[in-house]
Amino acid sequence: MKFLLVSTLLATAGAFSPVTPQIRPSTSLSASKSDAFAATALATVLAAGAMAQPAQAITKSEINQLSYLQVKGTGLANRCPEVVGEGSITPKSGQKLVDMCIEPKAWAVEEEVGSRGATERKFVTSKVMTRQTYTLDGIEGDITGGSNVVFTEKEGIDYAATTVQMPGGERVPFLFTVKNLVAKGNGPAFKPGFQMGGAFKTPSYRTGLFLDPKGRGGTTGYDMAVALPGLQSGVDGDDAMFKENNKTFDITDGKIEFEVNKVNTEEQEIGGVFVATQLSDTDMGSKVPKKILTKGIFYARVDTPV
Repeated sequence: MKFLLVSTLLATAGAFSPVTPQIRPSTSLSASKSDAFAATALATVLAAGAMAQPAQAITKSEINQLSYLQVKGTGLANRCPEVVGEGSITPKSGQKLVDMCIEPKAWAVEEEVGSRGATERKFVTSKVMTRQTYTLDGIEGDITGGSNVVFTEKEGIDYAATTVQMPGGERVPFLFTVKNLVAKGNGPAFKPGFQMGGAFKTPSYRTGLFLDPKGRGGTTGYDMAVALPGLQSGVDGDDAMFKENNKTFDITDGKIEFEVNKVNTEEQEIGGVFVATQLSDTDMGSKVPKKILTKGIFYARVDTPV
């Protein structure tokens, strides 16, 4: 089975690192044809220059030397540290991945695109509308060593409410997350070319306490729109407004794949790129979600609990 997303997209990995990582063809994960098509679509977008490279790389040790006032207003709090080195780390069971940071760099939304009288589903590049609060940070979890490293996410700032805007102006909200991630690797050591990936859970963008403009909610609020009693009476009326009145907390599945391209053995740090796919917000069950494709960089550190 193959990491089709990573293998295709890392052809443009120069946007993240001056060294293009070596892609290994075999791995323990599978990807659908839709994911392969998504990867090709986004790779085309990135090759066209949609990816913005940071003006200057900054390491974790350099960030730790900065005070709050030095970071405030600079955007550094939304950036992941970068790793210098091409060493190798062989983790053991009982160790943890800590300080994990996942920073998106580009987004694409699956949409039906018409061409010559026919329509097909394609990923179109989108721009982020959220302020610089969409990076996940402080994530940690357990490592299982052996012939194939396995990372199990446990806690941290592992979700961020994010909104992107499509070329036509439509805005698509989604909860960028890696909750309950179990990522399986394709080898026993973190080194350039190492790949790992797996599935995670995406909770509802809205909680049960959220009230819509008509005062309806999942666990509180009205059961129906008070201003529209006539439209909601009778069997036909209830059917027409069913999805709007009956709020749900939808949990959907997502997938993420990482590739390591930098390893600092002395500091036990790893860094590289990632590709993730997940579904957007359903507006508590009333809308059909869209598929979101995200690409960016990540950082993590191997730690041994005392």
